[in-house]
Amino acid sequence: MARTAVLNSEQVPAESRATLDAFTRNIGFTPNMMASFAQSPIAFNAWATLLAGLSKALDVKTRDGIGLAVSEVNGCNYCLTVHSFTAAHMAKLPPDEILLARKGHASEPKRDAALQFARKVILTRGQVSDADLSAVREAGYTDANLMEIVALVAMYSLTNYFNNVFDPDKDFPAVAPAGSI
Repeated sequence: MARTAVLNSEQVPAESRATLDAFTRNIGFTPNMMASFAQSPIAFNAWATLLAGLSKALDVKTRDGIGLAVSEVNGCNYCLTVHSFTAAHMAKLPPDEILLARKGHASEPKRDAALQFARKVILTRGQVSDADLSAVREAGYTDANLMEIVALVAMYSLTNYFNNVFDPDKDFPAVAPAGSI
């Protein structure tokens, strides 16, 4: 049960309206998370700006994989439904790759290194080891890429925390817990 209002179009603050309208046009509907998040133009627009910037980081399969890995660690069922849907429909990841990503892995070695690193960042609260840094660098990632991975972890954690706190009704297909798949 949602713990904050899901705004209808008349209730959206003027400062959030353009951003929310752009998402609605791009997605084809207004997700409950966004209709709730729009209550704070400051937080909502800051997140949208970060999302837009990071949409240029890495490749879509890696970005979606990081979203899945982080959301699994943070226990965000709303984000797991969203990222599972986008991973399947936008990144074209098959179901077994989506499950691997939720566990912080990928079948492709370079992407696997990025997902393992992202999972370690979230699990250790950024206190990764020198060996963790070496492993992801050896896979072919630059320090700029590592900064993008850390930024993606932070961005996905923001929406995970928002959704865990406010619990908007899910509007994407449900996913099974990773342990039961």
